[in-house]
Amino acid sequence: MTAAARVAVIGGGPGGLYAAALLKRLAPEREVTLWERNAPDDTFGFGVVLSDETLGGIESADPEVYAALRREFVRWDDVDVVHRGTALRSGGHGFAALGRRRLLEILHDRCHGLGVRLRFRTEAPPAGELARTHDLVIAADGVHSRTRETHADLFRPALTTHRCRYIWLSADFAFDAFRFEIAETEHGLMQLHGYPYRHDASTVVVEMREEVWRRAGLDRADEDATLEACGKYFADALGGRPLRSNRSAWTAFRTVVNEHWHHGRTVLLGDAAHTAHFSIGSGTKLAVEDALALAQALERHPDVPAALAAYEDERRPAVASTQRAARASLEWFEDLAVHVDQPPRRFAFNLLTRSRRVTHANLRLRDADFVASVEDEAGVPPGTPPMFTPFRLRGLTLRNRVVVSPMDMYSAAGGTPGDFHLVHLGARALGGAGLVMAEMVCVSEQGRITPGCSGMYTPEHERAWRRITGFVHDRAPGTAIGLQLGHAGRKGSTRRMWEGIDQPLPEGNWPLVAPSALPYRAGVNQTPHALSVAGMEAVRDQFVRSAEAAARAGFDLLELHCAHGYLLSGFLSPLTNHRDDAYGGDLAGRLRYPLEVFDAVRAVWPADRPMTVRISATDWADGGTTAQDAVAVARAFAAHGADALDVSTGQVVADERPAFGRSYQTPFADRIRHEAGVPVIAVGAISSWDDVNSLILAGRADLCALGRPHLYDPHWTLHAAAEQEYAGPGVRWPEPYRAGSRRPPTGRGA
Repeated sequence: MTAAARVAVIGGGPGGLYAAALLKRLAPEREVTLWERNAPDDTFGFGVVLSDETLGGIESADPEVYAALRREFVRWDDVDVVHRGTALRSGGHGFAALGRRRLLEILHDRCHGLGVRLRFRTEAPPAGELARTHDLVIAADGVHSRTRETHADLFRPALTTHRCRYIWLSADFAFDAFRFEIAETEHGLMQLHGYPYRHDASTVVVEMREEVWRRAGLDRADEDATLEACGKYFADALGGRPLRSNRSAWTAFRTVVNEHWHHGRTVLLGDAAHTAHFSIGSGTKLAVEDALALAQALERHPDVPAALAAYEDERRPAVASTQRAARASLEWFEDLAVHVDQPPRRFAFNLLTRSRRVTHANLRLRDADFVASVEDEAGVPPGTPPMFTPFRLRGLTLRNRVVVSPMDMYSAAGGTPGDFHLVHLGARALGGAGLVMAEMVCVSEQGRITPGCSGMYTPEHERAWRRITGFVHDRAPGTAIGLQLGHAGRKGSTRRMWEGIDQPLPEGNWPLVAPSALPYRAGVNQTPHALSVAGMEAVRDQFVRSAEAAARAGFDLLELHCAHGYLLSGFLSPLTNHRDDAYGGDLAGRLRYPLEVFDAVRAVWPADRPMTVRISATDWADGGTTAQDAVAVARAFAAHGADALDVSTGQVVADERPAFGRSYQTPFADRIRHEAGVPVIAVGAISSWDDVNSLILAGRADLCALGRPHLYDPHWTLHAAAEQEYAGPGVRWPEPYRAGSRRPPTGRGA
């Protein structure tokens, strides 16, 4: 029995057409009808880029369509990045494109040949009406989907409009590479994305921040004036040749995310379900892949609801990954001013790796000479992975760029670190990282997060920490050890993580203090006491005494914890600081107390030893700390003597909405590094040595802190060196471990 014997398709773009063709080909007896409100030859935009992976799926599903596409494709391997008169080319990338109109013609022909009913210049009936007479309704009606909006209560869309304006144009010649060009104009920065789609034609996308677009008068320009202006700004790229339009209009990109892609017999496909910024590829590519996955699901599951559920389960992770990469790329171009002053090769490398999908290792496989030229410009010695270059902070030189992130172990007794901490931190120091950070060490008993948190407020604590630093310095020479000093504030008096994170203790709770009397979670966590000025002075003195003890205990670096909603972070965020005295109000007021604590600690911390500050660069919540606030906070701490900023995010309020993903926090570090001019430590889902190399070489971070990878593998850095066949001064195997410095042979040939 054929699943979905009667199918209605709303929208005659490539995704809708290809879905219609596939479903009819797989079941010729199936009745498939497609509605498109425009004429067959109406199309917007010019070229379409498809990946080899997508083409492979098309070839397998419909060799006839693949053969027709193959005859039309223009292929190229190179990417050109042009900036400030310097043109750099990177090869080995592999692109294929064709004209959008030609793609539609091929799909029209295929649909006609298969017997799909195509109803052009006809508005489709509403999806709800179609669902009463059809087994399946495919809503491929684009980014402005009427189906999605009519049934928003079912699909639950979230639409985000971004900060750049862009326009799709065309030129009557073929670029010989995918071209990115930056124009620095009197109005601001503009960028061109160009690629060939025929032997005699190229797509040209011009993009700029909205304020630049308005200053340039392009918000008031008609079609001819727009073509003339864009042609002038990018005259070199175009060789003086004119640009062409196809009823092109300036628009702001909208990211579309839906909580659900299907309901009943109706399913969203392509831009109706999700969008991804054009700078990493084509919306057409995603729509075609949706069509392939939907057809396969209907083949496997004759029951339509089960097929739609399987389709969504299969496609959602892949689309989410693409959307994360697209957002990273989109935001990189939105924040182009952050990167524009980089040296030309580093700028080009940064651009090429902006989405995190192309990495240092991946790019080296594609074009080793290009990567070598970037490394040479950055001063990386030949044969040295960027992660194994040294970095100096005040009087401390780290032999590599890897930091073991501070990770609370909740395993202290009465605040005293014991054998567990010795083994935990000692093992990671032996593992090769340049800097090993102890967990957040609390300045008082009442400043602990949990009963298992370590402290530095008794002589016994100092002696226990001295044992650990002594082991690191004696048995892992060249590895530095740092201490993160903090006070839990309103997030204290809770259970150990594995007993119920952020849950209050069942008994024995201690009173909490905070900038304002606001519980972390109303009705769950206790309401803290709002600190008086005298109380703030007492806590400041606790930080000072702990810092003095840390210096005597032999720590090489001290970090002040001003992140994650703990006490000092609570002063910085407007969501947690509602004070009406000199320590609240605007950002300068909210900064006052954390800076006073920093100054007092810096005054007693040895002058030759560095101090860093960890901040939450965004609260991931409306009305909270913004990225621009974070830059101002970083500048303030740097002006007071901070040697680096450890840039984390969130954990300030319980109702945060983080945008998780690989290396998701690094853009905040990148921005602070370039705008505040202070070294940064990047953290957050950095999981591979390839990520570290990419971030360091692109200039997005100076150091990279990794937590979970070091829990999985205490010798992560040593193994990264072995896997990259590096044996230079940036890493040192302990003598007892040297015999294991090569990967053990495996298999029958061992």
